[in-house]
Amino acid sequence: MNKNKMIKTTISVVSLITVWGLVSKMGVVSSYILPAPVKVLNTLFKMVQTGEIFEDIHISYIRVLKGFFIATLAAFILAMIRIILPKWNDYYENVLQFLKNVPPLSLISLLILWFGIGETTKIGIIVLTAFFPIYLNTVKGFISCDKKLLEVGEIYGYSKVNSFFKIRLPYAMSDILVGMRIGLGYSWRAIISAEMIAASAGLGHMILFAQQMSRTDKVIVGILVIGVVGYITDRLFAFIIGKVLKGSEKNGWD
Repeated sequence: MNKNKMIKTTISVVSLITVWGLVSKMGVVSSYILPAPVKVLNTLFKMVQTGEIFEDIHISYIRVLKGFFIATLAAFILAMIRIILPKWNDYYENVLQFLKNVPPLSLISLLILWFGIGETTKIGIIVLTAFFPIYLNTVKGFISCDKKLLEVGEIYGYSKVNSFFKIRLPYAMSDILVGMRIGLGYSWRAIISAEMIAASAGLGHMILFAQQMSRTDKVIVGILVIGVVGYITDRLFAFIIGKVLKGSEKNGWD
């Protein structure tokens, strides 16, 4: 992030906090509904001192990474089959198109019946949420490969498998990474609903428990922490992608 952009971001954040503080101080909104920024900050400091916030972050992070990894692997394999073995695509493409339109939250009850209330169900929600943006972008990258490059591969006698790994995959890398970045963001968005399924730890559980105890300040802390951790993860991913694609600005990763 360049200096000018950082200054503008700082101004917008400070302005938002200032408005929040004024609204709270003037009593426009009840402190029960919207506690003052100072109270939220004090709550955050207490949670940092006790270490409970770090434990929740760690547990949520592991769940997000597991779900994201499974979604990425499944999306890549199915997209690869679609290209290398196109006839197999007929067996699952319509099913995927159907599931794409089904909200993952609507499947929670079914997942609980199938897998109980353990980690499998929680990670399953994250997988279902992250899978489709990764899959659709990966397929787009493979299908949009330059036909002339494929023709060159045919001239050199490449098989479908060789053509896939030596031509299509490098060509589609940008689209694949875009899908992965979107999927990673969706994974963090899904963590709340995933951890509301009888979880005993994690940021989603912390927010749900705080809501049940009428602790709006802890709810806001949980939301802010998820946003910050998700943002940091996204920036790290963008940095890695910028290195892989030889320049973040050129590839739109700023």
